[in-house]
Amino acid sequence: MDELQKQILAEKENVEIALENLGLAKSKNEKTVIELAAIGTFLHNIYNGIENILKRVVVAGNVEIPVSVTWHKDLLNLSLSMGIISEKTCDELYKYLTFRHFFIHAYGFMLEEVYMEDLMNDIPDVWSQFLKEIKDFKK
Repeated sequence: MDELQKQILAEKENVEIALENLGLAKSKNEKTVIELAAIGTFLHNIYNGIENILKRVVVAGNVEIPVSVTWHKDLLNLSLSMGIISEKTCDELYKYLTFRHFFIHAYGFMLEEVYMEDLMNDIPDVWSQFLKEIKDFKK
């Protein structure tokens, strides 16, 4: 197994643990501020794992990671232009990037379930599609 595959596998394992924990926190009927903070953390962790995979794939393609204030957004656009992810997946990931920005700059008690509900429900499918596209790109 080459180094890129090892790095992607390690990130994949971490994201899948975060997905499992997200499912546990999501399953609570009454969510306190603690469960909502946990959900926010897991959504943030999952997106960070996806970003880490994208960074590794971009670097493996001998392309530099964008260095700017908007590098997170630039990384998604670069990944789209390189054919690593599809436009649909890029659009879906923008939602998680937007949440990541809010999560980093807000307080945990500001998180609202209604805002995170679609993100929680959609992330398993977004993750599956992302993995498929990464696998297809590596071929």
